[in-house]
Amino acid sequence: MTTPSPLVVVDGLQTLFPIRKGLLRRQVGAVRAVDGVSFAIGRGRTLGLVGESGCGKTTVGRSLLRLVEPTSGRVTFDGRDVLAAGGADLRGLRRRMQVVFQDPYGSLNPRMKVRAILEEGLVIHRLGTPAERLERMTRALARTGMPAAALDRYPHEFSGGQRQRIAIARAIVIEPDFLVLDEPISALDVSIQAQVVNLLVELREQLGLTYLFISHDLSVVEYVSDDVAVMYLGRIVETAPSARLYAEPLHPYTLALFSAVPSVDPRRRRRRIVLAGDVPSPARPPAGCRFHPRCPLAEAVCRQIDPPATRLDGHTVHCHVAARELERAGGDATAAAAGMARLMAAVPAGA
Repeated sequence: MTTPSPLVVVDGLQTLFPIRKGLLRRQVGAVRAVDGVSFAIGRGRTLGLVGESGCGKTTVGRSLLRLVEPTSGRVTFDGRDVLAAGGADLRGLRRRMQVVFQDPYGSLNPRMKVRAILEEGLVIHRLGTPAERLERMTRALARTGMPAAALDRYPHEFSGGQRQRIAIARAIVIEPDFLVLDEPISALDVSIQAQVVNLLVELREQLGLTYLFISHDLSVVEYVSDDVAVMYLGRIVETAPSARLYAEPLHPYTLALFSAVPSVDPRRRRRRIVLAGDVPSPARPPAGCRFHPRCPLAEAVCRQIDPPATRLDGHTVHCHVAARELERAGGDATAAAAGMARLMAAVPAGA
């Protein structure tokens, strides 16, 4: 079986927000929201991006689409440099790269009917005649489970779940290749979250879409994603195929995250790991490994040297301790993961 070629490649992406003070608004520092992020997403695949609130997940998604201008790095979409594109080139790329935002109440213009909301993208990209646009809009609504009659209604006439379906229809009506899904279900009632998740999975299969699925819901990410990247304080600390990462996490932060996921399967239950302290400020990230102030396994080298990437069969981890466990296990990821789990289990509760 051949691996799909990457549609999206991100290399060393950095997005900083300046901190200004004083009467002259001089820059005195920067918030390092995204600081050297790299990953690739294969065609037709879904990369789940997980982490605590404030770790930079949303900024990554917005930077890919240049809704926020990155400070440095490289983003390639289907072989084309996104950050170097401008004018008509950027408009053409954005037709193929769309986004579904977290808040269905804030992402739809309350003064526009659904017809105008969906048609806007078609007009901007000059797609089809008026009759063809109507057909596209009706088809997009039908694919998201909404009736054609919705075209003549305003967003406030719909529930949150229906609004998010309209937002998804707006994203797919121009037939893109890639969607950034920024917490697409977190603002919805629990009773309809599963419906929207299943809809997104169906659309990916039917339309051949590629997803960047940003979420803090680890159970949902496991369900929808082919690969998962774990982010902490502006950086990705671990990446692996979904099944492998959930079965054999290597980074201490990933182990702590996954220990909080409830499970009815006793074989998948993990001892709860409660991390000490708070997440450091992204304006003043710690030296060395950024996780070391909260890591129960931190050593002297973790406080001084930023851990390089350790790669093994599609599994990448940035951790000195995990790298040593992998070396000790002779490159056996299963044995190394078991070793990391034992080390974390030996840490006193709350340490």
